[in-house]
Amino acid sequence: MERLRARLIALRFMLATAWPIILVTAVGLVVAYQFVAPEPPRRITISTGSEAGAYHAYAQRYAAVLASKGITLDVRNSAGSHENVRRLENGEADVAFVQGGVVARPAGEDDDEPGPLRSLGSVAYEPVWVFYRGEQRVDKLHHLDGRRIAVGEDGSGIRGLALQLLAANEIKSDSPNLLPLAGLSAAEALQREEIDAAFIVAAQEAPVVQVMLRSPGLRVVSFSQADAYLRLFPFLSKIVLPRGVVNLVRDLPPRDTVLLATTANVIVREDLHPALASLLLQAMTEVNGKGGFFQRAGEFPAYRDRSFALSPEAERYYKSGPPFLQRYLPFWVAVLVERLFVMILPLIMLSLPLLKFAPSIYSWRVRSKIIRCYGDLKLLESDLRQHDDPARHDEYARKLQAIEDTASTLKIPLAFSDLLYTLREHINLVRDELRRLGTRDDKNENGDDKQ
Repeated sequence: MERLRARLIALRFMLATAWPIILVTAVGLVVAYQFVAPEPPRRITISTGSEAGAYHAYAQRYAAVLASKGITLDVRNSAGSHENVRRLENGEADVAFVQGGVVARPAGEDDDEPGPLRSLGSVAYEPVWVFYRGEQRVDKLHHLDGRRIAVGEDGSGIRGLALQLLAANEIKSDSPNLLPLAGLSAAEALQREEIDAAFIVAAQEAPVVQVMLRSPGLRVVSFSQADAYLRLFPFLSKIVLPRGVVNLVRDLPPRDTVLLATTANVIVREDLHPALASLLLQAMTEVNGKGGFFQRAGEFPAYRDRSFALSPEAERYYKSGPPFLQRYLPFWVAVLVERLFVMILPLIMLSLPLLKFAPSIYSWRVRSKIIRCYGDLKLLESDLRQHDDPARHDEYARKLQAIEDTASTLKIPLAFSDLLYTLREHINLVRDELRRLGTRDDKNENGDDKQ
């Protein structure tokens, strides 16, 4: 029982010493929490394009990757890049595909003022196919001046790009010969000779491209001025469709065809959670990082189109890869550790010096009780030595007894019991001094009586 009581006493002193440290640590915890990013949402929305397009196919594969990490990616189709950007700006989508060069950076947006949208990078080339009918070879777009041309539907990425290229060749965008047809509709119109040329922006394996490459009487513009376009439109790239790659027996195409290509870009809102941005970049690498018809393995994702500022998370990803913890831990575990790290590290830095002084504070709190008794004892001894009055010896004895009684009732840990016994020894020393003075005074009085 005595041992239990001693442990309880020690525990009380420890708690009394710990509460200032706990208080300071709690304040530090509250401050650190202000810098902790909230937990990422478990559902986000991506805006793509038509259901038959490459954007939709990419999004479906991204959704499968994110689902394995516990994130739901809602896929919404749209009319094209312009609508996708509008959805991002209105908060109707968190992520969207935007065709390179179609959407210019909003007014007032520059390197110092990057605007509300960010790029995670480009994920694929999008060849610009210009199919035309006729025997005469066309290798410059201005050769199509005056002809009926399908340039894509209003608000589509194809139309925006086609009008830019045609305008560079002095073909006015308000010409009645520029018709709002796209995809299979444009292909059918071209085959029926209702139009003379059509702009198609799609991958080589897209059904509409395959149909038109194999259609008798249709040809593809091989851009003889491709390098000039790259200078005028930095978001474009030059790619080559090799001779015979479509059909070796029929030798289609009959010669190497130089094409222009834009890029498919993944654009996000600037407030997208950093962990989700990193996860999307990993999905982009898994889905789009392999080699393809026009691209080398590892060529994408990459920051090709500069219409939107690069996301900080994407910049770090391209420099050093996925976040360290996400490489070795499940996604949600990595996110939890990252959030806790932001809180725990400052607390450790704050607690270390506090814990260093904790033993000294603990010792001081225990010793302070004994020191108070020593203070009373010292005052009594000084008074006794400087103002010795035999008439007050009984008073001194009572004070000494009171100090001793106080010392006897002190509750201190066993580790400090030696201080308590030392105090009692010193009390006895003062008591002996008081007796010695009392004896001397008695002798003096007896001597005076004899005289």
